[in-house]
Amino acid sequence: MQLSTLTLLALSCVTPVLGARSAGCGKTPTIRNGQYTMTVNGKQREYIVRLPDNYDRNTAYRFVFTFHALGGSASQIANGQGGTLAYYGLPPLMTGNNSAIFVSPNGLNQGWANSGGEDITFVDNIVKTIENDLCVEQSLRFATGFSYGGAMSYSWACSRPNDVRAVAILSSAVLSGCNGGTQPVAYYHQHGTRDSVLSISQGRQMRDRFIANNKCTPLNPEPQPGSGGRSTKTKYQNCLPDKPATWVVFDGDHNPSQTDPGSNTPFAPGNTWEFWSQFKAEGGGGDGTAPTSPVTTLTTVTTQQPQPTNGATSPRYGQCGGINWNGPTACVSGTTCTKLNDWYFQCL
Repeated sequence: MQLSTLTLLALSCVTPVLGARSAGCGKTPTIRNGQYTMTVNGKQREYIVRLPDNYDRNTAYRFVFTFHALGGSASQIANGQGGTLAYYGLPPLMTGNNSAIFVSPNGLNQGWANSGGEDITFVDNIVKTIENDLCVEQSLRFATGFSYGGAMSYSWACSRPNDVRAVAILSSAVLSGCNGGTQPVAYYHQHGTRDSVLSISQGRQMRDRFIANNKCTPLNPEPQPGSGGRSTKTKYQNCLPDKPATWVVFDGDHNPSQTDPGSNTPFAPGNTWEFWSQFKAEGGGGDGTAPTSPVTTLTTVTTQQPQPTNGATSPRYGQCGGINWNGPTACVSGTTCTKLNDWYFQCL
């Protein structure tokens, strides 16, 4: 992968400009797919960048941080290892006009302790670097992560509420701090009732902060998994316009790729994109309103198998199938179309 070294001083929080195109729009990019380094507070930090296919310097893209769990790494998230889908399964969903620039950073000591706020400074620096070089819609920045990665996403929402449009927290707890934490941020969280690593009560504590910040109406009693252990998705009512909150509870343990009974499809990617896709540039979010009453639904996902495409072939490491894939389903000689998940088959 491409490697370059950047030395940056610690930056203040990124200036939020709703509906603004970043300074990198129109520039010939120097940042490509690959791994990069920068120095933050005297420490070398690494991050991996994934650009949309056919990146257009005049198109303002969504910007997504994907933070790894304790013991993980940027490459684990980028490559989809250790039970985690690549970039949490989002790239195959965020395509076309919804394409995104993905960044997978490396935590210090394989975690996100955020001592003295240094991991938040790292995020600030990445945002500044990416947006000075690439074309980003600055009102469409997002973050997601599992466990410690969810904690880091949460910490960013607490510390920089004006810099992030929405977060998606997967089975987490307040491990990276919450400096500030009084302003609203659109919030999605999923957690298992039998989580043996970070209890569901810890997840509820995180959720409840943003239920209060977003002025949503709390629910009592707590939502529970559906019949047969299926996940239950609850969309809170009366939240501030453009600051919704969704909570998904499932019958399961500490797992970034939890599926419903009878399904092989993790529900986090689809739920996350469903939540994020309602947000538009310039502060618009869906119809800008919250539901008029609590809505509790069971998560369902429709899958499809790849269909043949006129004898065309995908190259090694190219996509060859998955939900909504309309390209070739055959691979070049010496490789096999391998199912990584229902959204993404790859020639390996």
